[in-house]
Amino acid sequence: MTLAFAGICQAAHLAQQLARHGRCPEAAYHCSLRSLTHPLNGTGGALAFFGGDEAALRFGVETVIAVLNTPAQKGALADITRYSLGMIGLERKVTKNTQAMSDLEQRLRQLDRQLQHFGIDSSTLASSTASIYTDIVSPLGPRIQITGEQPILQNSLVQSRVRAVLLTGVRSAMLWQQCGGGRLQLLFSRGKMVEMAKLILSGLPHVDA
Repeated sequence: MTLAFAGICQAAHLAQQLARHGRCPEAAYHCSLRSLTHPLNGTGGALAFFGGDEAALRFGVETVIAVLNTPAQKGALADITRYSLGMIGLERKVTKNTQAMSDLEQRLRQLDRQLQHFGIDSSTLASSTASIYTDIVSPLGPRIQITGEQPILQNSLVQSRVRAVLLTGVRSAMLWQQCGGGRLQLLFSRGKMVEMAKLILSGLPHVDA
């Protein structure tokens, strides 16, 4: 469950970084984008969903700790929390809409085929992923208002990548729900989730600064 929530937080943090700086950690971006190729009714648990590598979710796990361990939030952390809650809310809208789920499944299969022809960093893939979010998820509302630097947010590639990572967050929220996650966990089990995130982080290889 904690890994699934880390997927949501990772997507939110990526969106925040893209909106403010026009770039984000590549390994985390790749991990989140590739998670979209996992079938909607796939099995194997959260680790399989993220390619079987906890280290690929380091950015998200660190974000879980920051978000859940900081009572009074402002600035970047407040944005990340707002985006995370927004994606969780959108997930509920999507999963309750039979047509949206059917359309999403079909479009994600197409995306998986595109990945075989375009690089994970390609603008074509980012645009295709963003269009899934724009066409299927966003219209169900409420829309997530992204805060950042205006000149950066006017860049079409940044816009596509922000929408792409928001889609990965909604998809991670689906996984989180399947693992038993929900708003009650955020209210009453924050401490347990932080401890689990710290345990996961302690088992990951050290990264040189």
